[in-house]
Amino acid sequence: MRWSIAAVAAGSALLHLTAQASKLTPPVLPLVVRNPYLSTWLDHAREAPWTEWPMFWTGERQGFSIMASVPDTGKVYPLLGRPQDSLALGGPHDGYSVAFATYLGATYDASTTNLTYLIPQSPTSDTVAAPLEIVLSFLSPITPTSTLRQSIPASYLTVQVTGETNVNIYLDLNGQWASGDRGSEIVWGLGTWELGSSGKGLKTWRITKETEALFSEVRDQAEWGTLHFTAPSDVRHEAGTSALLRQRFARTGTLQNEIDDGFRGIMEEEPVFAFAKSFVLNSTKPSSKAGSDSVLFTIAHIQNPVVQFASARGLTYMRPLWASWFTSVGKLLSFHYMDYRNAAKLAGEYAARISEDAKKSGSEDYADIVSLAARQIIGATSFSGTPDDPILFIKEISSNGNFQTIDIMFPASPFFLYTNPRWLAYMLEPNIEHTLSGQYPNKYAMHDLGAHFPNATGHPDGNDEKMPVEECGNILMMGLALVQSLTYDDETIAGSPWSSLGGGDFDPNPSISAFPLNQLDTRDDIIGLDDSWGGSTKGAKQARKWVERSYRLWRQWTGYLVDYALEPSHQLSTDDFAGPLRLQTNLALKGIVGIRAMSDIAKVVGNEADVKYFKNISNVYISKWEEFGMSRDGSHAKLAYYWYGSWTTLYNLFNDALLCFHLDGTSLSPSRSSASAEAEASRHDYEDQEQQPLNPDKKHHEHHHSDKSKNNSTGFVPRRIYERQSDWYHAVRQRYGLPLDSRHLYTKTDWEFFATSVASKRVRNEIWESYALWVNETSTDRPLTDLHDTEGDGGFLGAYFMARPVIGGHFAFLALERACGGKAVEGLAFLNKDDGKGKAHVEVKAEGIQDEL
Repeated sequence: MRWSIAAVAAGSALLHLTAQASKLTPPVLPLVVRNPYLSTWLDHAREAPWTEWPMFWTGERQGFSIMASVPDTGKVYPLLGRPQDSLALGGPHDGYSVAFATYLGATYDASTTNLTYLIPQSPTSDTVAAPLEIVLSFLSPITPTSTLRQSIPASYLTVQVTGETNVNIYLDLNGQWASGDRGSEIVWGLGTWELGSSGKGLKTWRITKETEALFSEVRDQAEWGTLHFTAPSDVRHEAGTSALLRQRFARTGTLQNEIDDGFRGIMEEEPVFAFAKSFVLNSTKPSSKAGSDSVLFTIAHIQNPVVQFASARGLTYMRPLWASWFTSVGKLLSFHYMDYRNAAKLAGEYAARISEDAKKSGSEDYADIVSLAARQIIGATSFSGTPDDPILFIKEISSNGNFQTIDIMFPASPFFLYTNPRWLAYMLEPNIEHTLSGQYPNKYAMHDLGAHFPNATGHPDGNDEKMPVEECGNILMMGLALVQSLTYDDETIAGSPWSSLGGGDFDPNPSISAFPLNQLDTRDDIIGLDDSWGGSTKGAKQARKWVERSYRLWRQWTGYLVDYALEPSHQLSTDDFAGPLRLQTNLALKGIVGIRAMSDIAKVVGNEADVKYFKNISNVYISKWEEFGMSRDGSHAKLAYYWYGSWTTLYNLFNDALLCFHLDGTSLSPSRSSASAEAEASRHDYEDQEQQPLNPDKKHHEHHHSDKSKNNSTGFVPRRIYERQSDWYHAVRQRYGLPLDSRHLYTKTDWEFFATSVASKRVRNEIWESYALWVNETSTDRPLTDLHDTEGDGGFLGAYFMARPVIGGHFAFLALERACGGKAVEGLAFLNKDDGKGKAHVEVKAEGIQDEL
């Protein structure tokens, strides 16, 4: 299906998107963040926006300046970036003087960052003019009901002015958006076109490297693709040397509609590409009130192809997904510009819903925490494929640039499960397709699809980073979470609030994805919306189609875990910065929960033998795991089986609850794990299976299950593990959060939110308070890190992790709230009984641990 401009023209009127009041003050805020190569941030966000240039996520500066001039006073006000560096300070000078507005601060939600300024006005003889208000509203919309819109690599900037004084606005950006090499030669031009029969039009600056280097990066910026900076046709434009244009605007309040065609290097007499807009707000009428007006700009980074991928058909140049709906870049940009109202509406609904759901946690800060994370997560991705077979590629930003890393997707998965589970399916697809095609030789799940994004060339020699138990457990747990997100009967209990929206029938065609995008909907006069995700019989059919295609892989990966998960050899976990370790307690738990997940995956295809076999293995392993992994006094999990006196954040416990295993044996248990089904499984004859059923040591079993107050048949991982870990987290909490383990004072925030989402409400909220304090006080100066010190200034460690999508783990509680038909959190209510009491035994023991830390 192709989209026309006329279809969206009716919705093109501008509206001002108001972000919610924000309590947290991070060091950096997202401005224009859509994918790994269109990622511009406000540095020093606790200070005025004119103190530093905006930056790429790496910290490299990007030329982006905004100014306002007031003709009545001859004053010029820098608003963003440092355009004042090109102007004569003090004054008046050459007809202007530089002044600084009153900055009222930033507000933000999941998709929007607003910067607000006041410019005082001089009183006249009989009136005192109200100050002029200017709002810069940066919208990078997250639209969970529209993958089409999410696939467009473009953002919006609205400039809104309110007051009684005329004002001129100036914007420019430079070639640093098009290349990470400041010495690159760039070329540019201006395109214009009409918008249907409306009589309106657009003009767009196009900037690209003179010699593009396909699929290459410099300082993590793409060296191919074109930057498009778009404005309405009635604004003024000019391309030329930065200082000359900024000085001209300061003197005259306008631009000359001229283009310097002397193509040159990015910083050679720095060429910038500028727009200027004049607003007439004052009136001669005595009764006039403050006027208000706005102008909309868009910024896009267009690449075609987007990556290369070793698919089943061989190494393939992958087109962007949007190219399936738009036959040209011009049509794409026109649609995107005219669709502002719809995109803002969908993004606003998403932002409001996550704020509402986050507040149910009882934390005053959680809504801001997840709102800050959202754009950073989706900003690591790039949509590709076709509507028949959509794909979502993801970059392991900052840590090493790996392509489609499974242990990056796993911590990010709560965001996708809550926001739009189909995007998680699209992320898993390249790894599944590549492995099914026989291009990866190992029996365990691959770590990544390529050493560095955007080159998914695979590892045909099998020498990717070796995390076999880690990646097998991760992909099995994500696979079951995806299956469970499809199976619901009532829209109120769907795993995502938006899953049930739309129609669409199940397509059994085996040559297309189980989750195609070829049945887009129109709802509330908004075109291009996704059909429903799963639900009722459609969801069951989709789940079966998806699992059947790759069932041998799921079973193969589980077989590896059966052999190696209970007692992991000396190897890396996802926390590879900490180095390899043998017999890791938390890693073993991941593998065992992965085996348990396979039992439920087998149900999807009706393989009862596998259901019973893997269920038995996991039951035996979890009992042995408790024997090996818990401290002698049973108060906490050890870092490694043999490491007495150590402890670990048991973040892999989260998926026991997310996948509903903690409800086994309770009245909340889903029908898929009913007592009768489990009794049948325990009677299974295993003669023909590869491994005989194991029996845990009877003496140990009696010792650890002697607490008569507990229902020991309740849950897969015993409830006492949840209770004791929750108490332990309370005891070892530091100023800025929960350390990862007893070796260091640093934390991993994705795992911090995994772990605390399955702790008591009291413990959860106190650790989230510590994280919120860190956001407000940290010395880090990059997009949110997931690895930081919990004491001192909360700064970076030796590894500078920044802007990584793993903070999708911050959405863990939002995903958990909706899991298991909305019963997952209710099933953890036992953690809140007598909350705050009975912790003395932990706190006494923790004193020595605190000293050790």
